[in-house]
Amino acid sequence: MTTARTTRALRSAGAVLAGLAALAACGAPGGTVAAGKPSFEGRGPITYVAGKDATGSVQPVLDRWNKLHPTEKVTFIQLPTDPDAQRQQMIQNAQTKSDAYTVLSLDAVWTSEFAAHRWIDRLPQDRFPLARMLGPIVETGKYRGGLYAVPASSDGGMLYYRSDLLKRAGIERPPATWAEMTADCAKVRKLPEAKGMSCYVGQFQKYEGLTVNFAEAVNSAGGVITDPVGAPHVDTPQAKRGLDFLVHSFRSGIIPKDALTYQEEDGRRVFQAGKVIFERQWPYMYALAAKKDGSSKVAGRFAVAPLPGLKGPGASSLGGHNLALSASAGNKATAIDFMKFFSSEQLQRFTLAHAPAAPTYKALYRDPTLVKKYPYLPTLKKSILHAVPRPRVYQYGDVTAAIQREAYAAMTGSKNSEQALKDLQKALQLPAAE
Repeated sequence: MTTARTTRALRSAGAVLAGLAALAACGAPGGTVAAGKPSFEGRGPITYVAGKDATGSVQPVLDRWNKLHPTEKVTFIQLPTDPDAQRQQMIQNAQTKSDAYTVLSLDAVWTSEFAAHRWIDRLPQDRFPLARMLGPIVETGKYRGGLYAVPASSDGGMLYYRSDLLKRAGIERPPATWAEMTADCAKVRKLPEAKGMSCYVGQFQKYEGLTVNFAEAVNSAGGVITDPVGAPHVDTPQAKRGLDFLVHSFRSGIIPKDALTYQEEDGRRVFQAGKVIFERQWPYMYALAAKKDGSSKVAGRFAVAPLPGLKGPGASSLGGHNLALSASAGNKATAIDFMKFFSSEQLQRFTLAHAPAAPTYKALYRDPTLVKKYPYLPTLKKSILHAVPRPRVYQYGDVTAAIQREAYAAMTGSKNSEQALKDLQKALQLPAAE
């Protein structure tokens, strides 16, 4: 999941976007697909619907498309930054069978819900270069064997840490376990320059970010939230060990109480201000924290590593956004061509250079030029390949709300971990997506 992207607005888009001209112009005439398969018909104006673009990266891309397709222009509809609000507005549009929304930017975990309700169309797999993408990312766009969404970006959580302070404390490598992270924090806090610093923060406000952080804790302790067919398994010793890590960390002060109000941007600002040693965060923060224009006090003083777990490296939740086609939309031939353009390797290379996201294509992770410029890419690839999807269930809205409610209750002390997980197990007895 990516719920915040606050990189600087693009200032040099023109030259790179010019290189996308051929791709943007290569739409299949008439919207036909391979012989013997149904076509997606209709050409004309469409809309692209996504969360608010704080990066300034989307409109220049749409402008390029629109210049080359004057009769098939794309209008950008920006929804709120909060993913729960985005999902609700997309569902409302689908339930009214409105044609106002055409191409939807779905959080990767919403695919099963939207496909099961037939709010989005099954897509022609042969129109997209799925074999060139990382396997776990492609799977987020599938439901019951069919492709319902095309990966446009991915995301994996990483541990950002103050490499300078760990080195001064005599710590040679980043922590691989929660116990190591706690011990490292205690050593670093003894340094005069670390006085008053917090140890660890993530995203713990009662919103989708809490679902992500809870899922990572459970998965990193050897547990699961739901099995492959959607049945819940949270009333287990493994899940309890994961939740206990969060509960005990808040109780002991390893995680500051303020983090109960944190979304992505809150934690980013705290880390960049030099007030925390470790942070769980998405890759978008790397470029911002590395800025040497005075906006970041930790530029040149941090690095990234895989998330720690109970007995070794942990498991990230698999984030990202996929492109889906609203079932009630018109001009679907145009929509398919636009989705192919917007999810292309060439465009992702551009996006990585100007508004960093996690690419979906394998080649971009091994490109020497990109790896030199973005040294976090190898770690990010490992995070994605070992990531665990959030529950792929029919009623995802109910599932994430229940997770947030019970995890928050345990972290704030209104319930103990055992009771919270028993209540969550009961709440998650819902129809499975697959």
